[in-house]
Amino acid sequence: MATIRFGTSGWRGIIASDFTFENVRLATQAIAEYLNAELNRPGSALHGRKPVVIMGCDTRFLGREFCLAAAEVLARNNIIPLLCDRPTPTPVIAHSIRARKAIGGINMTASHNPAEYQGLKFSTSNGAPATPDVTRQIEENVQRLQAANWSFHKPAVIGTFECRTFNPQPDYFKQLARLLDFKTIRKARLKVAVELMYGTGRGYLDQILKNCGATVTAFHDEQNPLFGGHHPEPNAAGMAEVSAFVRKGKAQLGLGLDGDADRFGIVDKDGTWLTPNQILTLALYHLKKNRGWEGSVVRTVPSSHQVDAVAHMLGVKVHETPVGFKYIGAIMESEPVIVGGEESGGLSVQGHVPEKDGILACLLMAELVATERKSLGRILKDLEKHIGEFHTDRINISVPADRKDALLAHLGSGLEKIGPFKVEKFITTDGAKYLLPDGEWVAFRASGTEPLIRCYIEARSTRNLRKLRDACRELLND
Repeated sequence: MATIRFGTSGWRGIIASDFTFENVRLATQAIAEYLNAELNRPGSALHGRKPVVIMGCDTRFLGREFCLAAAEVLARNNIIPLLCDRPTPTPVIAHSIRARKAIGGINMTASHNPAEYQGLKFSTSNGAPATPDVTRQIEENVQRLQAANWSFHKPAVIGTFECRTFNPQPDYFKQLARLLDFKTIRKARLKVAVELMYGTGRGYLDQILKNCGATVTAFHDEQNPLFGGHHPEPNAAGMAEVSAFVRKGKAQLGLGLDGDADRFGIVDKDGTWLTPNQILTLALYHLKKNRGWEGSVVRTVPSSHQVDAVAHMLGVKVHETPVGFKYIGAIMESEPVIVGGEESGGLSVQGHVPEKDGILACLLMAELVATERKSLGRILKDLEKHIGEFHTDRINISVPADRKDALLAHLGSGLEKIGPFKVEKFITTDGAKYLLPDGEWVAFRASGTEPLIRCYIEARSTRNLRKLRDACRELLND
């Protein structure tokens, strides 16, 4: 029987191996039964609501057909599927759930993963990724259905089910107009290179920038389910073409999105790729200093404490959460949060969806450049005069399966030293995090899908970064 497990961003698998039409229908039936139970439960947030679920997909192989298969299962359960009319960014689907007061959303996406992967992401009625409590109930439904040999009568032709469609773009564009200062961006007349990675961001990020009077050069703005043979991830390697273009002086800024446009990649005026940690820091600085927003900032355990330093300078409270935007989103729904983000490239802001939005993050950086008429690197250098330098790294160490548990137990036992550095505090919010003198730290987390242990490092100098990197490798390879 298929194993369907929902991780930090839904259930993912290899197309035609474990991610099949049969398993998509099974997972959707489990979701439908969860939703119907909530609709009928007195006191539930869904009780008495119109049973509409927003459906969408990214540009991967068979995305729309998987959507239609899921939609047919929902309809059989008296739930109304409403399908986006084209491959749609994850944050746009999240906004549509809220704007249309839907009871949830199903999004066929594997985000930045390779082309052979597909995924099913379930979002709750607030547009946020489903919490562990919700996915646990769905997984239990899957197991019960499997035990009962549940099956769905397959149509003669896959992907022929019809359901109502809609265009989510206009409402989303209006939302961004409420959050961003388009007038300032328009005055700057920016020249921008945009990396769309054959994904759902085309017609969104590039179009908004054009609407704001920017001169836009778009890279890979056609649909390609193989993503040109690369991972659709806007990291330094994925943004290399844009970096070279900017370095030649053909643009002031490079902005990129992953396959479903929830992650961002930013290239500065000199062609330097800036880390998501730096972008979160800049977003907090801009929204607090230039826009005067009030509230806290939320980051995940392995995200940079550079954010904390700027927050301290500006008098902003910091929250630290486990990895997964669902945890950031939960705090954003409970109190005013200026910005929330994570080191893997996710960010959202006050008044928006509790979900990662790469389009918004890119436009915020364009707004910051337009506001201060400086490069992002220059702004960071100016900040470092007040908060000092922060140097980060992440290394992945392959660990044999028979050693993984013992090594994790050792790392989580509360070490007294990391190499020559004394441990001042031990944190177990997510994995094992060791706070060291002078604001330096390391954190260890196991990959949920690969035989890897991830090590996150932050130092206040390049010399200490090298020392900590060596110490972590020694610990993991011992």
